[in-house]
Amino acid sequence: MKTTVLRLGHRPQRDKRLSTHLLLAARAFGASAAYYSGTRDPGLEESVRKIVREWGGDFGVEYASNWRQVVREWEGGVAHLTMYGLPAQDVVQEVAAHGGPLLVVVGGPKVPGDMWGLADWNVSVTLQPHSEVSALALFLHMLYGGEELARELPGARLRIGPSARRKELAVSKD
Repeated sequence: MKTTVLRLGHRPQRDKRLSTHLLLAARAFGASAAYYSGTRDPGLEESVRKIVREWGGDFGVEYASNWRQVVREWEGGVAHLTMYGLPAQDVVQEVAAHGGPLLVVVGGPKVPGDMWGLADWNVSVTLQPHSEVSALALFLHMLYGGEELARELPGARLRIGPSARRKELAVSKD
C-alpha cells in the first residue's frame, strides 16, 4: 500500500524540529511521500532531502499551499489521526483492507473542523494527549504489521548495522 502523509499547519519558528521529526518518522515507518501545509519552509524540505540522499529511498516532500485541495483531490483513502477518533486498533485492519493509496493526515495547531468530514477514517492513537510523531509512527507500524522495521531502502550511502555493544555504520563509496 502506498502511503503519503499530510502534515497540517507547519510553523517554522515553532515547529521546525517537530515537523522534521514527523517527516523522518513517516519515511522510516513506510510512507513514500509527504505534503506539508502552513508556512513554506525550504529548510525543512532540504533537511528531508538530505536524509534521503544519505539514508536511501525515494521519499519526497512537497509544500501544499491548499491542504483541503490535496485531501479533496486525493484518489484513495484518507485517515485523519486524532485523539478523538475511533481507536486505531479497531480500524487499522479496515484501513489496510482498503488497499489503494492512503493519505494519512496529522495535525499541528488546532485542526479545522471540516477535516473530520473530509476523512474516510478519523483514527485515535490512544485517547490521551500525545505527539503527532508518536501517533504517526504507531499507526504506520500497525498498518504495516511491523514489516517496515526491516525495510532496506535502495540508494543508501549510510547504513546502520545491528550491534549490541557499539555503533556500526557502513558508508558506501557510491
